[in-house]
Amino acid sequence: MKTRYALPFYLGGAVAARAGDEMSGPALMLAGFALAGSTTDASSLLAGLTVAAAVGGPVLGALLDRARRPGRLLAGALVLYAAGLTTVLVGLGDWPFPVTVLVAVATGLLAPALSGGWTAQLPRVVGRARLPRANALDAMTFSAASLAGPALAGGVAGALGATTAVAVSVALVVVALPTAWALPAAGVVPAAEGVSSAGGLPGVGGLPSAGGPPSARVLPRARALPPAGALSVAPSRIGAAARSVSGDLAAGLRTIVGRPTLARATVTSVVSCAAQGMLMVCAAPLGERVLGGAERSAMLLTCVAVSALAADAVLARFPRAVAPDTVVWAAALVQAAGLGLVAVAVVAGQGLTLIVAALVLGIGEGPQLAALFAVRHRESPERLRGQIFTTGASLKITGFALGAAAAGPVASRSLTAASAAAAGVALLAALAPWSMRMAARVRP
Repeated sequence: MKTRYALPFYLGGAVAARAGDEMSGPALMLAGFALAGSTTDASSLLAGLTVAAAVGGPVLGALLDRARRPGRLLAGALVLYAAGLTTVLVGLGDWPFPVTVLVAVATGLLAPALSGGWTAQLPRVVGRARLPRANALDAMTFSAASLAGPALAGGVAGALGATTAVAVSVALVVVALPTAWALPAAGVVPAAEGVSSAGGLPGVGGLPSAGGPPSARVLPRARALPPAGALSVAPSRIGAAARSVSGDLAAGLRTIVGRPTLARATVTSVVSCAAQGMLMVCAAPLGERVLGGAERSAMLLTCVAVSALAADAVLARFPRAVAPDTVVWAAALVQAAGLGLVAVAVVAGQGLTLIVAALVLGIGEGPQLAALFAVRHRESPERLRGQIFTTGASLKITGFALGAAAAGPVASRSLTAASAAAAGVALLAALAPWSMRMAARVRP
């Protein structure tokens, strides 16, 4: 069976879900400050929402890989994410604050569904032939969401209140539900791929050619129907399913570690995210010291997002110009140069230099994400694709959080030192593939 699921439909849903996700963090932080009255409480909510992703991502990915209709599982995750945000909003100011934070942590378990879980379905939408350009367009949705989400959060909170901003972020996630629900089933070939000359399926992102007549276009899955009238599942089957999921988790981690190009791209992206987290902590002080006001830090982040979006647009125009493995480490080097310019701007007190630094950072961030997706699509076995994408997303979120936590104390003492440290971390990200290659060569 072929699917005619349209790429614009996929991209529209991805933008809505990811904009809602990008908006939810700042909006929830503003609502926490408004209703709980404490900056510490507000940051605790944001930390609770993000820290749980490291645990939720791999499990969610394993379940997506095992689902016959992964889009419906993805839609369920979006519903629960939206419901969790709503519950946090309802509990703020009325429930004990630790209970509200626990709800935020539970909600954060589902956050990888909006990033890696969604992108893992792309090969079923477009197939192998159109995947490079579609992959670059998919990366653009992240840049567009990172541009629109915080801006919407600040604008709606300023005009209608912080609680309304959270409600709008929930609405954006809900808008994406029909797109997620209609995603193609596992083993379905996009209509544009057709049938290979041998009469079988063309390989789609690691899916081998099936062979056989055109009528056999869906790869069969061995699924036994339960006997009529069965109302329960035997405990032994539940245990076997749990062991199977845990086995898939182990297989996914072995794949990430065992495939050198995937391992190198993963390490580089995680360390790059740590540098980006360090910059995020420095954003408000940078706005205050260099741009004339802490509120102008949004201009800095906007420049990064606009530049990333433009760079992704160029990459979508020429998706095969440079190998994605090269783009991953070269983009980290560009980010290191941008963060070095940030340190120069702090020392010189030059706002123009800081804006240029933000534009350079975006040129590195956008293509790196698109290239990382390309490496994952190429290296991921079909049955582990969702898990590898969501695990990768979880690792990146963890890297971002660790970078932000490490930079906080440094930035409070020396903004120049924090900016220089972020540049050093980005440089380590660029050098990571080379050091991993050297280690592999000297290993017995």
